[in-house]
Amino acid sequence: MKNRGYIFSMIIVLLFCAGCSNTSKKEETPTTITVWHVYGGQTNSPLNDLIDEFNQTVGKEKKINVQVTSVSNTNTIHELVLEAANGEPGASELPDLFVSYPKTVMALPDDSILVDYRDYFSEKELSEFIPAFVDEGMVDDRLVVLPVAKSTEIMFINKTIFDRFSQATGITMDDLSTWEGLFKAAEIYAEWTDAQTPDIPGDAKSMFVHDYYFNYFQVGTESLGENFFQGDKLAFGPAFQTAWEPLARAALKGGVWLKGGYATESIRTGDSIVSVASSASILYYSDVVTYPDNTSEDITFVSRPCPVFENGEKMVMQRGAGFCTVRSTPEREQAAITFLKWLIEPEHNVEFVTKAGYMPVTQAAFEKELPKTIEKLESEKYASLYQAFMDMQANYEFYVPPQLETYLNLEMSLEDHVRAQLALGRQDYLDAGESKLEQISADRFKAFQKIMDR
Repeated sequence: MKNRGYIFSMIIVLLFCAGCSNTSKKEETPTTITVWHVYGGQTNSPLNDLIDEFNQTVGKEKKINVQVTSVSNTNTIHELVLEAANGEPGASELPDLFVSYPKTVMALPDDSILVDYRDYFSEKELSEFIPAFVDEGMVDDRLVVLPVAKSTEIMFINKTIFDRFSQATGITMDDLSTWEGLFKAAEIYAEWTDAQTPDIPGDAKSMFVHDYYFNYFQVGTESLGENFFQGDKLAFGPAFQTAWEPLARAALKGGVWLKGGYATESIRTGDSIVSVASSASILYYSDVVTYPDNTSEDITFVSRPCPVFENGEKMVMQRGAGFCTVRSTPEREQAAITFLKWLIEPEHNVEFVTKAGYMPVTQAAFEKELPKTIEKLESEKYASLYQAFMDMQANYEFYVPPQLETYLNLEMSLEDHVRAQLALGRQDYLDAGESKLEQISADRFKAFQKIMDR
């Protein structure tokens, strides 16, 4: 009996210890959340570096492990998310976090699969963001896209060649602060470059290239106090005409680059020396210009705030995707939120965005962390970019485009037809001469409007 009692007692102790061991293992097993993002490459990503830091610090303390399962681009992620949400054969399982624009959310069969961040962020916490950045993430009155890094449109200038042009003509960088001044400078640049080869008429070089004419007209029209959209079409009011005229004059005279591709291409070859493009594209601006004859030249880039119209508000497009969190379990959702809140803390957010060419997303990051970081930047190109960010955050309104089903189609159509009509106008100008410039501009505007009204 004594032996039997002893054995029974040992079994109870062993079972208790096993239960303790299982409980301990359960407590020590971290909550793993998966991520699809677009910031860098799979092996070279500033966000991956920050995720490693999180996992080794706060993640380790709170038993959270953030695992990156895909680094791609927004278009690919858009397709993968829709395939998964629609349950298509062979589709990947949705991650806990993915980078998205609102258009992806609007295309989901059921956007309730996403967390409303207002369930996890207090009003005070949300008030710390730049308001326009949060506004863009609202879909159907739910905050489903959380900003962690934003881009905008910046004016990039090849200072090396611009300084030569400035010395010869008296045009300064300050003249480029308005669209009217920039396009007038582009006209003068075309005349200046054409005159350098008097034996070859009509070979003017383009000073300026814009990556997004849709944004130029959209923000410009809105900044002048008129609606850019009229239902599911465009409103061609006086403000649109105000934006068209200086652009058309400079383009017809040869001062604006009208071929396809991104601005970085014509800047890299010296075919243009000033661009307005996404601030994130600074990663692709080379410090060397290679000319058509295969000679090259080291150059210096500087960034300036996006130009504005003389009689318009200081307004600029805000761009950039954000993070969506997929509904799952309370533990995984909370783990995702813990990581996101860590990522937008000013110190971490500025560390992240300054390595990726983006803007931080909170007032504190702009006002406290970014100035200190700018002082430490070794690259003049990047220091100039982040100073331009600060100038715009302080003095500009960030424009939030509307969520329209026709938005993408209108954008693609306008980009194609503006370039095509201005290119045709440039040839008309070369054939007819200066006296016909105003008439050619008006005719091309009518042709463009007719196409867009179809």
